Amino acid sequence: MIFVRACLFNLYFVLLTVAMGIAAMPIRLFAHRYALSYAKLWTRLSVAGLCHICGIRVVVTGREHLPAGPCLLASQHQSAFDTLVWMNLVDRPAYVMKEELTRIPLVGPMLLLAGMIPVRRADGAKALRALLAATGEAATDSRQIVIFPEGTRTQAGETRRLHPGIVAMATHTGLPIVPVATDSGLRWSRNAFVKRPGPIHIAIGPALPSDLGKARILTEITARWQDLSNRFGRIEDANKPVDNSVGSQTGHSAGL
Repeated sequence: MIFVRACLFNLYFVLLTVAMGIAAMPIRLFAHRYALSYAKLWTRLSVAGLCHICGIRVVVTGREHLPAGPCLLASQHQSAFDTLVWMNLVDRPAYVMKEELTRIPLVGPMLLLAGMIPVRRADGAKALRALLAATGEAATDSRQIVIFPEGTRTQAGETRRLHPGIVAMATHTGLPIVPVATDSGLRWSRNAFVKRPGPIHIAIGPALPSDLGKARILTEITARWQDLSNRFGRIEDANKPVDNSVGSQTGHSAGL
């Protein structure tokens, strides 16, 4: 049954993406200002399909730690789910992503129009300069910048050395760094076809200031991730309302 559900979701996701990609042509040609809203709709429908078809619940805690304006969201990255869910957890998201994603037919052009930040890692110092320039523009535009400091998807519980790009971004903009832990890999692991039913936890921690220095920022992010991850069991055991809607900003329970 789990395999069948995964097949159904993948079919739903592909058909949704193709249909919305084609329907986005007027936005690409004439109405760029609607690109972000349209991208948010696509991801909202994608996550809703994942939850309903595969039996997944999204449990978000710590929304009170999200600043009202621009910030850097330093999130763990265990699953493709992580690249979808933040589109509707904050008002004006801007993902830092691999430049290769912009070449995907139908999807790539919309990513650029929606204000995502592509990075060509092979360009080295040039890529960092471009990243900082784009980060500054996103901050001026009051965007919440989502970055995965591990640099790639990891297994749940795996620890990797963090890339220092987030330190340069924080120093350049002065934006607070909000650590985010997740266990999405338990339901949709790296490069996995099967999606397993159950909760995906997203725990948002208190913001870190941008002036702590490189070593301490990276150490603090890792430590905050660990502390937040340790709470997942207690969150699930607690019999209290949880935020089950990626589109809700209230912090109360709602069904996808």
